[in-house]
Amino acid sequence: MAKSASTGTRKPWWLLGILVILFSMGSSIAVFYFMDSRGEAHSQVEVQPEPLRGPTPVFVEIKPFTVNVQSRQYEQRLLYVGLSLQVGDEMTRELLQEHMPQVRSRLLTLLSSQHAEDLVTPEGKKVLSSQILALLERPLTDPQPPLAINDVLYTEFIVQ
Repeated sequence: MAKSASTGTRKPWWLLGILVILFSMGSSIAVFYFMDSRGEAHSQVEVQPEPLRGPTPVFVEIKPFTVNVQSRQYEQRLLYVGLSLQVGDEMTRELLQEHMPQVRSRLLTLLSSQHAEDLVTPEGKKVLSSQILALLERPLTDPQPPLAINDVLYTEFIVQ
């Protein structure tokens, strides 16, 4: 009788131990996945590359000026133009600014030889831009390093 009483009161401690171990393992796994998902969210934010920024453009401003232009109807026509040159480096900018009177003189000579009718069209402006670039390829001083002029930009342009 003593045996039956002792087996009835005996609890399965091993089953309780296994449940505690399984519960702690489940909790550990849940915490690991929770922390891992937060780490992935942070790593995705950090991994995204910053937007690419190009180099800062360098411009040389040429003050606006007025010049007489030719006309096919032999009437007086005027061109009021302001330019900016986009250059590739600081050395080119400094050289152009040092020789600005010579640059302006060349531009005035070129612009006075233009026909007003050609300048009012977009194609005429593109042709004029290419002529200005070709004009500035000629050396301003002797010896001169090569100039890096990328583009001619019109800031003001009126033909009357």
